[in-house]
Amino acid sequence: MFRAPFWRAVAACAVIAISLVAVFSSSPRLGLDLRGGTQLVFETKDAPTVKADAAATDRALNVLRQRADALGVVDPTLVRSGEKRIIVELPGVLDPSQAAEVIGRTAQLAFHPVLGAAGAGDKDAVRDEGGGLLKLGPAAITGDGVSDAVEQSDPQQGPGWWVSLDFRDASAWQRLTGEAACQPAGDPKRRVAIVLDKEVISSPPLDPSIACRTGIPGGSAQITGSFTHEEARDLAVLIKGGALPVPLDLVEQRTVGPTLGAAAIQASAEAAITGVALTAVFIVAMYRLVGLLSVIALACYGLISYAALVAMGATFTLPGLAGFVLAIGMAIDANVLVFERAREEYQQAPGRGLRGALDRGFKNAWSAIADSNVTTLIAAGLLFWLASGPVKGFGVTLAVGVLASLISALLITRVLTQAVIGRVGPRLSGLGSPGTVRTWLTSRNPQLMRHLRLWLAIAGVLAAVAVGGLAIRGLNFGVEFTGGRLVEFATSKPISAEAAGQAVARAGFPTAVVQAGDDGVTVRAARLGIEEVTRIEQALEGSAGEVSKRREEFIGPSLGEELRRNALIALGVAVAMQLLYLAVRFRWTFGAAAVTALLVDVTVVAGMFAWLSKPIDGVFLAAMLTIVGYSVNDKVVVFDRVRELWTARRREPFAAAVNGAILQTMPRTVNTGLGALFILVALMVFGGDSLRDFAIALVAGIVTGTLSSGFVAGPVAIVLSRFDRRPPPEPARRPAARDPRSSGAVV
Repeated sequence: MFRAPFWRAVAACAVIAISLVAVFSSSPRLGLDLRGGTQLVFETKDAPTVKADAAATDRALNVLRQRADALGVVDPTLVRSGEKRIIVELPGVLDPSQAAEVIGRTAQLAFHPVLGAAGAGDKDAVRDEGGGLLKLGPAAITGDGVSDAVEQSDPQQGPGWWVSLDFRDASAWQRLTGEAACQPAGDPKRRVAIVLDKEVISSPPLDPSIACRTGIPGGSAQITGSFTHEEARDLAVLIKGGALPVPLDLVEQRTVGPTLGAAAIQASAEAAITGVALTAVFIVAMYRLVGLLSVIALACYGLISYAALVAMGATFTLPGLAGFVLAIGMAIDANVLVFERAREEYQQAPGRGLRGALDRGFKNAWSAIADSNVTTLIAAGLLFWLASGPVKGFGVTLAVGVLASLISALLITRVLTQAVIGRVGPRLSGLGSPGTVRTWLTSRNPQLMRHLRLWLAIAGVLAAVAVGGLAIRGLNFGVEFTGGRLVEFATSKPISAEAAGQAVARAGFPTAVVQAGDDGVTVRAARLGIEEVTRIEQALEGSAGEVSKRREEFIGPSLGEELRRNALIALGVAVAMQLLYLAVRFRWTFGAAAVTALLVDVTVVAGMFAWLSKPIDGVFLAAMLTIVGYSVNDKVVVFDRVRELWTARRREPFAAAVNGAILQTMPRTVNTGLGALFILVALMVFGGDSLRDFAIALVAGIVTGTLSSGFVAGPVAIVLSRFDRRPPPEPARRPAARDPRSSGAVV
């Protein structure tokens, strides 16, 4: 009969093999912030006769896709987001003004008969391409009547480009031109006006050879007008794409240069290699052989999560890479929980051997592992649901990382450790010694909960200082939450923030937010157009040498308000869901204590960013929701042990169970926190500005979250227990052992 370890080994090998196949058969899909290009977000608006619903947005999406294809963009991505938004990603397109003009133009094309010249006082007059005034008749052919449009040139006929048109209804075109041909040469009525978005782009006269009532047969024509190649191509794209069913508003635009993307990939790779190497050395030093095996499982974790993301077709973004690197640090949590629990089991009953201690470690740690990972999945789900742009990639990466870490710790680590644990001594295995932290705590046995008022007072002071920062300095909301335009320039010479601010003020923006570094300047302002960006770039060249645009973001005011509202909703829902989950999983006093400590964590980090004037943007939102998940994760582990000790020691005070749980889980807390900090410090050293702020927020969140588990959540739970008169939970009843002789078994 095959046993469970055999099937675990088979499953582990199968997962690794499938992951290898996925990695080598698919290539990763990089986001625009890693490969360079422009992202445009359009919002559909109601037209006089068409409502901007999901169906109209889908029709507009098809038109935009035709235009992107006709522009020659390689691998464009166009998707509908919600009911009224369209996200357009154009790799390699670094001119956002031209991209937005061609892709998102409403392009209401029509062919009109000319009724004659108009006077200056005629309110229905339109101005032709030459500056004259014309009076037009009703549209005879709309843009939908054009089957094809292509730019053409002929060197033998001289320089210049024109647009060749083909009509679906050849008879309508022939009838329109036939009526115009009845007018004498030189008469404005012998012209056909081509109107694009209520603007006459061409009104050529008919050739004298065209006879009255005969018109132009064959359903084809040419639009001439001394076009350049770019003008002819853009016009052909608009005409061929057809008219959009509803108007579009550009609500968001991001442009990233390819050099910045390459630098981001290199920085993330350096952070990953350094952080993982430090984490691996730390784990091996702490847990010896089983630590080395968990490092191997950690490498398998990286392979599994990367393969899953590639197989899903997920887009790798800069926050996503940060999430991938961070998830590696968090993936050791399950291994540390198991190893620390196995150490406890071995110290309590060394006679059962290392294998028995390891089996009980996996069994007894499962509850805390499951609870802590559910809370992290809640945070990841909220990121995907309420965040926008690249931050969604962080949510996906975090969720995949959590699931992959479960496979890594509970399957691969278990197979590897069970294969060798009985063949080495207790000291070499890493499970035979209690560890430095546990030894120190056992010898001292500090009674932390005797000073619960002191801990709560310190937490209150920290929270008050943070609230003071929020009230005095306020939050420095980024362009993502306020609306406006953010432009990052690369400079060949260093420039001080004061000098850069003066240059931007000379360009006409004295209130713009200006930040300067060794190799770049960032400018953020509410009303900043394309022409103003060029003016600022020219103003900076006098002091910063050669200046080039490295990155650009534009967020419309309506979208900024929506993102800010969604951020608050995300944090509120995250806290509420954590409270609900903990109340159901444990009891309401534990949930309320955890959420109180969580609010302290969030307030302290937000207050720190307020005092430091750090930007509050989508990446900060990702960091805060990650802090929520990590902090509750830590408190779940503590309260899981509180419940266990309180059940086993029903006659002791509740405060004793809380104190014991904090001391017993502290080795896990310290080791897990250090493992994550190695990764975050690497991100701070090697990452760019956005990743550095992300890492700073998480470092602060992990430190405060770790401390608040013992010094805020524990004391609050003790205080609230006075209002909960329910007795401790009953210990689980184990089934009585059966006498094998009564069952007729062969013994």
